[in-house]
Amino acid sequence: MSNNATSNTPHDIAVVGAGIIGVACALRLARQGLRVVVIDQQAPGHGASFGNAGHLATEQVFPIADLSILKRLPGMLLDPMGPLRLDWKYMPRALPWFTRLLLNLRPAPFQRTVAGLRALNESSLGAWQRLLADIDRPDLLREDGSLLVFERPESRQAIEALQARMRQQEVPVDYWQAEAVRAKAPQLSERILGGLFYPGTGHFLDPYRVVCELVHAAKASGVQFLKQQVQGGHLHERGVSLITDQGNLTARQVLIACGAHSAKLTATLTGKKVPLDTERGYHLMLPHEHDRLPFAITSLERKFIMTPMADGLRLAGTVEFAGLDRPPSMERAWQLHRLSKGLFSRDLSAEAATPWMGFRPSLPDSLPIIDRVCDGKVLLAFGHQHLGLTQAAVTAELIARIASPATVTPSHGLPALELYRLDRF
Repeated sequence: MSNNATSNTPHDIAVVGAGIIGVACALRLARQGLRVVVIDQQAPGHGASFGNAGHLATEQVFPIADLSILKRLPGMLLDPMGPLRLDWKYMPRALPWFTRLLLNLRPAPFQRTVAGLRALNESSLGAWQRLLADIDRPDLLREDGSLLVFERPESRQAIEALQARMRQQEVPVDYWQAEAVRAKAPQLSERILGGLFYPGTGHFLDPYRVVCELVHAAKASGVQFLKQQVQGGHLHERGVSLITDQGNLTARQVLIACGAHSAKLTATLTGKKVPLDTERGYHLMLPHEHDRLPFAITSLERKFIMTPMADGLRLAGTVEFAGLDRPPSMERAWQLHRLSKGLFSRDLSAEAATPWMGFRPSLPDSLPIIDRVCDGKVLLAFGHQHLGLTQAAVTAELIARIASPATVTPSHGLPALELYRLDRF
């Protein structure tokens, strides 16, 4: 048990956020003997963790955008169904963030981003294997790779260039000819000319079920879950007091892991304003499509991913910058079904399909914040952009290591935290 188990503070750590990252962290912290409470205004796993693509994307070691975003800006503003959209009403608020994103594409910061993403992603699969083994549910993850396909002859050069960049970063990747693609995924169209296969990736059969199983294990380890909205808080000698819509809560430490909603509480407790924005992502779940694909497949030209899951086939992707307050444009989710036409020998069925939208928390350098600040009273784990599911387990191990530095925890070759510090902003 923790050294403070007999103190007047009933909780060692209050975790704000019950998504995949907050829940994974809570479980790891509880397994270290800490008294943990998780607070969220929604039930666990009902934010971005509910509807992500389910892809363990260890291959994604490059920033979320490149300099071509400048040429694409008119299309982002004018095409409401494009794969990358900027709501013109949100543009004044988004421009400072986009400016910082572009500045981070200069050679030196670009290389820091790649190093930071690569370090986390290289540790992600092993961390997930350990976490799922700990809860006796390794069956939730299929470690069968993923495939990026292309259809146009002129795309071959881009695929070969991407393969070279991946190999330079030591990302396992194989080039597959069209025959190899169809041998593994025979229901794909004859239009597919080839692709890149990433053997070191995988997919989750049900991302929401993963959260639920972690919650079950966390509760068994003593973690308390409260459905409350955190409205503010302050630090004091004994730790931190959080103000919720149902009263105050005190803990020795707080972990801010509430994704796209993390900026306000971070500023309140640390005085640091972080440039956190949200990429609104959409999915369309096709319940009648269970046996179309053997693993997750992404289209290079159409820019979306298709992941086979327990409840059907999930089409996911597109990025929309419109903030946290504007209502979702579910037509973007239905657009994913239209994008799938021509990729299969027989079109996918959209009967009883369900659309969804969630908020991906993104920082302009594409790296998360994972840190321990304010004399250890505030822990931070947010800003994982598209990679929240991928990096959740390794983030939990890092947070467990820094929450109580005196506690000896296995390192498992985890990355150093210098690139993920709050003070880089």
